[in-house]
Amino acid sequence: MKNSVSRYLVDVVLIVVFTMLGRQTHEHGLSILGIAQTAAPFLLAYLLISVVARFAWPRRVGGIWPDAVLTWLVTAGLGLVFRVLFGATAAPAFQIVTFVTLGLFLVAHAAIRALISRKSRRTGLSSK
Repeated sequence: MKNSVSRYLVDVVLIVVFTMLGRQTHEHGLSILGIAQTAAPFLLAYLLISVVARFAWPRRVGGIWPDAVLTWLVTAGLGLVFRVLFGATAAPAFQIVTFVTLGLFLVAHAAIRALISRKSRRTGLSSK
């Protein structure tokens, strides 16, 4: 359970970092309200896919496939849809940056977790 919570917290932090980088790049400022407004559509999409994943493939949650890949695609894609529904823009260049950056952040995070988990299992097995 503790690993699940930390996984979700790290993903949320990475999504917020993504929005902060975008706001800073475009000189929109880093106010709490501004960051929250920019991150909200992506955090909502992340929340939805995380809940669905827990029920759709509970044994695979936390893995790279299908969990991390689908989490990335839904967070980016549905987040962009929510962004437009919330009244913001989603220019094609922004869409590309969103998919690439969130892909790197969320899938890389899952890959690093998988490597650490695999290494700790090997270390635990070899020490017994």
